[in-house]
Order: sequence, then C-alpha cells, then structure tokens
Amino acid sequence: MAGDVQGAASESASPPLLEVGGLRFGWPRAPDLLALDRLVLARGQRLFVHGPSGCGKSTLLALLAGVLPARAGHVRLLGEDWAALPAAARDARRADHVGVIFQQFNLLPYLSVLGNVLLPCRFSRRRAARCEGGPEAAARRLLADVALPEELWGRPARRLSVGQQQRVAAARALVGAPELVIADEPTSALDAALRDDFMALLLRRCADSGAALVFVSHDERLAEAFDARLGLPALNRAAASEAAAA
Repeated sequence: MAGDVQGAASESASPPLLEVGGLRFGWPRAPDLLALDRLVLARGQRLFVHGPSGCGKSTLLALLAGVLPARAGHVRLLGEDWAALPAAARDARRADHVGVIFQQFNLLPYLSVLGNVLLPCRFSRRRAARCEGGPEAAARRLLADVALPEELWGRPARRLSVGQQQRVAAARALVGAPELVIADEPTSALDAALRDDFMALLLRRCADSGAALVFVSHDERLAEAFDARLGLPALNRAAASEAAAA
C-alpha cells in the first residue's frame, strides 16, 4: 500500500517504541499536508528521512514528538497516543522520553551553555536519574564529546557561533538517555570533519542507550549509517494526491 512504511521496523515481540497509523495533518481550512498510512519504529532503530524543502519533514518530526496534533489517525509513543493527553501531560512525557535537536536550535540565549544542556534534567526527574554521576557530570561529558571547548561552557548561548550552538543543542537532546532522539538537519552548520565526528557521537550515544533515532537531512550520503530510509515525498499520500490533481 502506498504510504505503508513498515520497513522502518523489524518484527519484535515487544511493542514498538513509536507507531503511526492513518496519520493526516493539515493547517485549519487547508488540504492535508501529510498523509502517512503506517510508520513503526522499534527501540534502537535508526530512520533516515529525506526530501526537498517544503515537503513536510519538520512537520512530521513535530507530529512524532507530540508538538503538533494530528488531524486524524494516531501517533503512539511507548503505546500511548499523544492525542489522548492534555497539553501539560504531553510536555511532561516529551521531557521524559524524547530528545529533540531542533533545526533552529531553540537554545535559551541568556542561559549558559551548561545551563542549556541541563534543561531536560530540570524538567524530567526520569532523565536526571539516568545520568551516570549526576546531570552536571553527564552534561560535561557530552559537551566534551561534541568538541566544545571547556572555556565556552559558562558563556551565554547567544555568544556562540552557529556551529557551536548546534553542538550544544545536540548535547541537550542526548542528556539523560531519552528513548527517542529526533534530529532536524543537525549537521547543516558543521564542516566535514565536525560532521563526521558528530555523526559518530550521535550514533554511538543512541546505540549505547538503546534509543531510536529519527534523523532528517538533505545530505543523503549520511543515510548509509541508518537501518531504514524514508523518502517522504514518495510515501506521503497527500503529496501524491496533489500531484495527481495538478
């Protein structure tokens, strides 16, 4: 069936980490922007999502993270539908289980680098409890892993370069070992050497914690490191219907 993305996960006796069924999304009084019949992701699996600008990749990530509500269908994380939760409960569940590397980073500009990385642990006791040696020690290890010099850790985020902010955003998403990591173009501001080091870190950290990874990028050369590859335009029934109508 067109739009059936079961290939993103293998069959497993345990319930999937993430399950999407009959997903439809569009802005009010507008046609569907996204229509995906099925997407299943198991714990520890890595999904690479690609497609041209404007095809709905960032919108899909927001739906998977429970930031946007679906128009129809379901998005279930650890068996629970985001739509069944009130806003405050969605926020708390996201803090506990999802690490997001936003395309625009979404760092707090006045807060220090270390303070930004520690934010998930301040919002989630679950994430804080997973940090070996405590949240601050875990945050320091991650900042060292993403090659951010220690003399910058006390600097406000607004005083960092774009590439430095991107690495801080990655450390913040990974701290506390969330079960699902969502990355929206996380290597776009990195040079080749930093990009390769960043990818090795991201994949290693997810593998070590058993986290699933949904990764969006225009750089299809990175797809070789992933278990499955999703070309969103080819599997988006809404885009196919629009093209047929044209």
